[in-house]
Amino acid sequence: MTSTAVSSGTLTMANTWGGSLLPPLGNLEAYISAVNRFPMLSLEEEQSFARRLKDQNDLESASRLVLSHLRLVVSVSRKYLGYGLPHGDLIQEGNIGLMKAVKRFDPDQGVRLVSFALHWIKAEIHEYILKNWRMVKMATTKAQRKLFFNLRSMKQGFKDDLDVATHRDTLSEDQIDSMAQTLNVKREEVIEMEQRMAGGDVLLDPAPSEDGEDAFGPIAYLSDARHEPTALIESHQRDVLASDGIAAALADLDPRSRRIVEERWLKVNDDGTGGMTLHDLAAEYQVSAERIRQIEVAAMKKMRQSLAAFA
Repeated sequence: MTSTAVSSGTLTMANTWGGSLLPPLGNLEAYISAVNRFPMLSLEEEQSFARRLKDQNDLESASRLVLSHLRLVVSVSRKYLGYGLPHGDLIQEGNIGLMKAVKRFDPDQGVRLVSFALHWIKAEIHEYILKNWRMVKMATTKAQRKLFFNLRSMKQGFKDDLDVATHRDTLSEDQIDSMAQTLNVKREEVIEMEQRMAGGDVLLDPAPSEDGEDAFGPIAYLSDARHEPTALIESHQRDVLASDGIAAALADLDPRSRRIVEERWLKVNDDGTGGMTLHDLAAEYQVSAERIRQIEVAAMKKMRQSLAAFA
């Protein structure tokens, strides 16, 4: 959306009333200057147009009500320029909210349209900001939305108390507690929202650099290779070898060799210690520790051959 889109939409509504006040526009400043020249409605005029719209669905009356309040949208939209979004887009969204308010306005409630429309204008602008301020949506609950739109203004109110000498622009512990109490949220939520608003979006897979080389981005170290097909096959093979393969290899050994391997490599006691040592096994079989080591080496060699054949 651009200022040209805002201007063309207003021109359509002004076809039957006030068309001479709104000549063809080429920029946002001309649009703002034009809508500020639309006359404000008196209470009697507003009530009359509202009743004709409600009772007779008179579109001419709807046009009068909308056009006379376009300057209100411009005024409200200026308060949200700090989010870095185009002013023309903010005005366009606010105009949508204004038209929704006019459609729902009841002149018999004793409230002026300007007061009733403020809610709808702000609601549409808020929704637009939340969808477009960041690529990643960051305020999804009602409490988070309230915190999002109040954090910046409340932080500005604390600005005089910030440590100017050290250029510190973060909230102090007392300010965080005060803000959390005022907005009825947890202090952790205040801290998290401030950090997220202070940060920016990061492309997971950035475009190649000007010299044609691939740019290094988070996608390079955030990707999880564990669920790739080759990784899953390798993991399955390891699991099979660790269970069925070792069991088959042990079955090929003679009882003494199998016991030595199990005691030396596979046994774990309840206290976390391993099985018998070379000297313990040597004493049991009444041979030297070196002989036990030779039997172990030969058994391990035979098991590797069995595992290779099993795989």
